[in-house]
Amino acid sequence: MTSLALKTPPIRPEAEYAIAPAPAQLQARPVPLAGRLAQHTGLRRALVLLLLAVLWEIVARWQDNDLLLPTFGQTAKALVQDLASGELLAKTAISLAVLLKGYALGVVLALAFTVLAVASSWGRDLLSTLTAMFNPLPAIALLPLALLWLGLGQGSLILVLVHSVLWPLALNTYAGFQAVPETLRMAGRNYGLRGVRYVVQILVPAALPSILSGLKIGWAFAWRTLIAAELVFGASSGKGGLGWYIFQSRNELYTDKVFAGLALVIIIGLLVETLGFHTLERLTVRRWGAQR
Repeated sequence: MTSLALKTPPIRPEAEYAIAPAPAQLQARPVPLAGRLAQHTGLRRALVLLLLAVLWEIVARWQDNDLLLPTFGQTAKALVQDLASGELLAKTAISLAVLLKGYALGVVLALAFTVLAVASSWGRDLLSTLTAMFNPLPAIALLPLALLWLGLGQGSLILVLVHSVLWPLALNTYAGFQAVPETLRMAGRNYGLRGVRYVVQILVPAALPSILSGLKIGWAFAWRTLIAAELVFGASSGKGGLGWYIFQSRNELYTDKVFAGLALVIIIGLLVETLGFHTLERLTVRRWGAQR
């Protein structure tokens, strides 16, 4: 038994096997230039915009009435001229300054309501009741009351902007908090996290995709509400924004300027979406694997 236990096992001789090359149909082939370009998101979007511009030019030339529908070239010329003169830049700066104030205040209030809803059943009932009441109410419908309460100033515009941002963001954020897995909740409680620390360190990172969706929806609602309010409300404290520029151009029958103002509204929306929210998503939720 002792000799058998101490006996070393046989050593298998080493062998090297050559790997046969993969068949030609399985070997990696370089992607053609057309295929690489087709996979570029920015290029595909630029192509969509180019097709829309060509379609616009064709329809405008077929219509042959500059008062009803100017061509794309006329609109681009009016846009460049008013940007170069500084008129459009000044109007846009006024609108964006008001927008940022209302948007920031709406975000702060939405997060406060959501934290309160997560912290207590009374807060949850308060949020659900208020969102059911005010979320279906168009923000522009509050403008007459805002003018009555706050007068002719930026306060009226900020009020309707807060209304347009607050409820969709609060709903999306609360829905994201409700979808956080119970495992993460238990991990946070096991580490002794409570109250605001629990929300900030556990719920917010896990619900970030829903929060970003709410921020994008709130931004879109606020931007279009501001333009509509300026069209109805006019100048704020003697200063008109981008919506007021469109309204004045319509009164003076400068249809190319009307379309130039609308084009600038769209351009600003695309820039905020692409450079702002898409970059934020890429640096956070997509990088963390929380979103495709």
